[in-house]
Amino acid sequence: MVISTTGGLWRYLVGDTIKFTSLNPYKIKVSGRLKHYINAFGEELIVDNSDKAIAVAASRTGAVVNDYTAAPVYFSQHSNGAHEWLIEFDKEPGSLIEFTTVLDMALKDSNSDYEAKRHKDIALRMPVIHPLPAGTFNKWLQSKGKLGGQHKVPRLSNERQILEEILLLS
Repeated sequence: MVISTTGGLWRYLVGDTIKFTSLNPYKIKVSGRLKHYINAFGEELIVDNSDKAIAVAASRTGAVVNDYTAAPVYFSQHSNGAHEWLIEFDKEPGSLIEFTTVLDMALKDSNSDYEAKRHKDIALRMPVIHPLPAGTFNKWLQSKGKLGGQHKVPRLSNERQILEEILLLS
């Protein structure tokens, strides 16, 4: 989304992705950020997809998710790619395997590109999930001088740098 004056004298790239919820009158909903996505294998996963899938997985398994981030695991000689998730739970699910399975199914339901890459594990295998100790994300934000205010842990990243930094703190 770009905000501009009617005369076009200036413009500002907000950095949000939007979805129109109504065309008459125009109504929009912010559905994510331009920088926050995973598309390492053509799956085009956006924050709107991941937020919905996390909510479904939490609801069906009795978990309460405080925060999360995810990044790709790239192909190796021994395995296909995957998405690696770091999740800070306020209440952990009874079964992490069930949570992972439900998360995967919810991602498939909300994103046909993800579903195509997961079909028979063609490009992506099951997500890899690491539960984190409480406060890990705040430690990372503090290490970046971004604790408080409107700073948040990026939900998705096409690079592994943030995920690796947070793993070192856990």
